[in-house]
Amino acid sequence: MSLKTMVYASLFAAIVGALGLLPPIALPFNPVPITAQTLGVMLAGALLGARRGALSILVFILLVAIGVPLLSGGRGGIGVFFGPSGGYILSWPIAAFVIGLIVETFYHRLHISWLILANVVGGIVVVYACGITYLSLITNTPWTKAAFSALAFIPGDFVKVVAAAFIAKQVHRAYPLIEKERTEKPKQAA
Repeated sequence: MSLKTMVYASLFAAIVGALGLLPPIALPFNPVPITAQTLGVMLAGALLGARRGALSILVFILLVAIGVPLLSGGRGGIGVFFGPSGGYILSWPIAAFVIGLIVETFYHRLHISWLILANVVGGIVVVYACGITYLSLITNTPWTKAAFSALAFIPGDFVKVVAAAFIAKQVHRAYPLIEKERTEKPKQAA
């Protein structure tokens, strides 16, 4: 693993942690709060690509697991993964990977619509599928009831999707991290 990869992974783990400083919004009908941290997950995948994006979120999750209070509301420790939010949090590396994979696949014709699609597929579909299923299992509620309660997240998540897409587009234009990784690989192999 290159030093640059470690720096990017650490940077985005810190960004997701910083987004946790925004207080969570508790919902009366859902034990999972609304947070801004999925914006960081979307940015990690969209800016760093599949491998680096997933790695950065894994670093974040490891820090949370050892007790660093990086989750919104100052939560940390292994116990959070066994609570109602656990499935959502554990899905974040997969989400970042999926977002990064879509962005890498369409990188040379990357348009804002591809970035929005990548963030919807990874940041909403993957996260919700894992989070709702886990919530249903952990709280012993029907999956459909857990899914219905997650509808409250949709408006905020679409705002995050669009924000992440526009930020990623501007960063790719100014400093294309994914393209630099692709052009650096042959130099390392030689």
